[in-house]
Amino acid sequence: MLAELADLSPAYFGMVMATGIVSLAAHVLAMPGIAQALFQLNIVVYAALWVLTVLRMVRHSRRFFGDMVDHLRGPGFFTTVAATSVLGSQFVVLAADYRAGTVLWVVAITLWIALTYAIFAGFTIKERKPTLDRGINGAWLLAVVSTQSIAVLSALLAAHIDQPGKLEMNFLALSMWLWGGMLYIWMMSLIFYRYTFFPLSPGDLTPPYWINMGAMAISTLAGSLLIINAPDAPFLLSLLPFIKGFTVFYWATGTWWIPMLVILALWRHVYRRFPMKYDPLYWGAVFPLGMYAASTEEMIVAMGFDFLAFLPPIFLYIGLATWTATFVGLVLDLLRRVRAFRS
Repeated sequence: MLAELADLSPAYFGMVMATGIVSLAAHVLAMPGIAQALFQLNIVVYAALWVLTVLRMVRHSRRFFGDMVDHLRGPGFFTTVAATSVLGSQFVVLAADYRAGTVLWVVAITLWIALTYAIFAGFTIKERKPTLDRGINGAWLLAVVSTQSIAVLSALLAAHIDQPGKLEMNFLALSMWLWGGMLYIWMMSLIFYRYTFFPLSPGDLTPPYWINMGAMAISTLAGSLLIINAPDAPFLLSLLPFIKGFTVFYWATGTWWIPMLVILALWRHVYRRFPMKYDPLYWGAVFPLGMYAASTEEMIVAMGFDFLAFLPPIFLYIGLATWTATFVGLVLDLLRRVRAFRS
């Protein structure tokens, strides 16, 4: 079984991202039992994945670091950043454990700095590079998600610390929010160009293409938290019209993607009959659904858009259903591997 560590997907921390955000969405939509159960499960999954990741780094270091500068697999490492921030957000929101949230915030920032410059510097200086149609997909937007996840956790922590640290934490949240938005514009331009000007087969349309929407949803969540925090930071008050405008801009962009992604999914699995079988990348499709529910609810609170109140419960139930289906797929896949190992 340990030999299979060599093939462990760097994106497996997407399970923590998906579980965490569905848990948080359940909390804000008054489902505390589900929220707490998923929170406890997420702690166990996060710890287990770090054990497996460290083992892979030690036992298969060439594959591990080779994946980091691979154009398709490298961006999956950003799930470690987002997973750490999402779990930190769970500690803050669900357990009021600000110490654990702060520790995970430090870990997330450390990972973000190390991975951002290692991966993108590696992509830049490597001699042999794939063409655009073979080297980019929706997983690249995990860099945006990881950046915005730090903005979210920073904003949550800022609400529970005293001045002057409150100002600095809100400024960091604002800076990461802006940087994540710029990064989305850069990357989405390339991804959209790849979709529309190069041939696309069902196999190319991997589950992380749902991150096209998820990156905008988490940007909406971060912007909404900045709006809520504005009374505690004068520079946020002066930027309030800008922050509100861009928050709605992010939400509207993410909403535009939803019908498009459904159409592409039907084309892939119904029209082209591409088989559906468990893949760790499917966690990257669960996360955006939960995030859309949580971010829309937070935007309603921040901006008083009560006419949108029907959306969060719908997407929470869809997120719970897809989380359950993906979790069942994981369990069945593990049982198959155990049976194969024993035989």
